[in-house]
Amino acid sequence: MSVQDYHSRLSDPASRKMGTFSYLPPMTKEQIRAQVEWIVQNGWNPAIEHTEPQFAMSNYWYMWKLPMFGETDVDAILAELEACHAANPDNHVRLLGYNNFTQSQGANMVVYRGTPV
Repeated sequence: MSVQDYHSRLSDPASRKMGTFSYLPPMTKEQIRAQVEWIVQNGWNPAIEHTEPQFAMSNYWYMWKLPMFGETDVDAILAELEACHAANPDNHVRLLGYNNFTQSQGANMVVYRGTPV
């Protein structure tokens, strides 16, 4: 078995990868829900960020509202992801799960990919 090379280049915005999940086929709504459930089950605080595709490799993404401290309603989190995407349809939208114990990101995944420029 050989390791696959993913043709990802800065010169080709459509080829850029953003985290482990971006190397997999796009997730279904059920798979996204399962990831949100996993964040909630681990007691992590969900947060949503977005940015223009040309700035995705930057360390600055815009925060969508405030982090949802203590939120356990999966449907509410999914609704906020959709609201962020609807308000910023050309942007990448990602979901973060902040781990209170380590005080760091425990999860980070792009849920909606924006239109590359």
